[in-house]
Amino acid sequence: MPRTCRPAILVVCALLIARSLAASPLSEDLTSRRAKLLDRLGPETMAILLSAPARVYSGDVDYEYRQDSNLYYLTGVTQEDTILVLMPGNVSRREVLFIKDRNPEREHWTGHLLSRDEARERTGITTVLPTSAFDAFLGAVLSREGYGSQFDGKEIAAFASALEGGRAKLALVMDAADAGDPPTRTQQLLQRLRDRYVGYVPVDIAPTLKTFRMVKTPYELEMLTRATDISAEAQMAGMRAAAPGAFEYQVKAAIEAVHRARGAVSWAYPSIVGSGPNATILHYPEADRQMQAGELLLVDAAANYGYQASDITRTYPVSGRFSDVQRDIYDLVLHAQEEAIKIATPGATLAAIHNRTVDVLKEGLLKLGLITDTSGQQYAMWFTHGTSHFIGIDVHDVGGRNDVLVPGMTFTIEPGVYIRQSVIDNLPKTPANLDLIGKIQAAVTKYADVGVRIEDSFVMEADGVRNLSVAVPKSIKDIEAFMRTGRTSGGAR
Repeated sequence: MPRTCRPAILVVCALLIARSLAASPLSEDLTSRRAKLLDRLGPETMAILLSAPARVYSGDVDYEYRQDSNLYYLTGVTQEDTILVLMPGNVSRREVLFIKDRNPEREHWTGHLLSRDEARERTGITTVLPTSAFDAFLGAVLSREGYGSQFDGKEIAAFASALEGGRAKLALVMDAADAGDPPTRTQQLLQRLRDRYVGYVPVDIAPTLKTFRMVKTPYELEMLTRATDISAEAQMAGMRAAAPGAFEYQVKAAIEAVHRARGAVSWAYPSIVGSGPNATILHYPEADRQMQAGELLLVDAAANYGYQASDITRTYPVSGRFSDVQRDIYDLVLHAQEEAIKIATPGATLAAIHNRTVDVLKEGLLKLGLITDTSGQQYAMWFTHGTSHFIGIDVHDVGGRNDVLVPGMTFTIEPGVYIRQSVIDNLPKTPANLDLIGKIQAAVTKYADVGVRIEDSFVMEADGVRNLSVAVPKSIKDIEAFMRTGRTSGGAR
């Protein structure tokens, strides 16, 4: 090699090394999220977040692992036996990540585990220790002794002083086990600590994390947009697979093939593919029925990309054209969504969106003869769920119906009408109900087994709401055209 080439090569090598050491967009975003939380917690707090446990599917086979959402939000780590400790009052080492010990023999069976360097690169956390050291670390800190040279008395002085004065806070996600279930991991940890250490008060960090998670970062919005784009493409693949004589599972397979082929982690929730009477079952699980000509197919399916979950539902005719009866219900549901979208502005709430949806559905159901009174709850026979929920790391993400919508929040709008004869068959046989049944039975018979839900994913922006899933045909005209040609001209956002 000529000596004159070496300086240029050294420069190139230096650039390549610098690029490899540069923080990724994910690690930069994670670092920013933790910084906000550290500022909120204060110097006399220690926060501990635990990974989700593995779940047994059958025998010695586990379900596919899914990380705890709060831990993922702060670390981006997707493997089990991970723990995050935050100590805002420390001098320099305010973030400590514990990851599962490497075991080459075990990795031969179950796959690669993060090395400490890989964990540092992914998370942006410089102090990474093995999970096997967590108990010793926690005991030493809560005893005010410090842990090794990295966490000596000077490093943890602020938290140790708070422990000494009985002012320290131990912040955890206070998840509650259902009655009869074994204690959660957080409850087990607290039980171990209560009898051995003093000077601290347990506090719930979940409300603070909820506040942060509800407003998506630009990186999260990028991932959610990608998830929705993949989901939209998959929904249209499902529409192409739907036809009289085909099976629901063939539509489901077409959808989920696109999810994986486009790089999604998985589905965001088990895909719902229900034809005919199955379209009236909200979380219909089987997808094993053969579709018949003249029926509707309801498909509620979306992808999880980068741990962001989209949510889309479309309902369309298996034969390619809506019948007049199907049009009646579909037009009503679509009108309800369009009116609900008008309410979705900064400062509104999901409750307000739902209330507008209900008002529209009441009027429409009355005109169709499916209810006799708009002043009460008769509509709830046919519209049986909320109109909206937040989306994000979880498809039903943190946030409540009365939280005020601000830019950066992401949510669905999903009205639906489901006509089932069994609803009125199971009403208590009171005089009032018998009178109601007599008045609406003809309409129930006319619309029996018609189930329609229309759902899109939205992001709130400063000037109003934006539909992320607009690419999937939704009007009757666009759906029928797509079912004929398998193509769409798209729509305006």
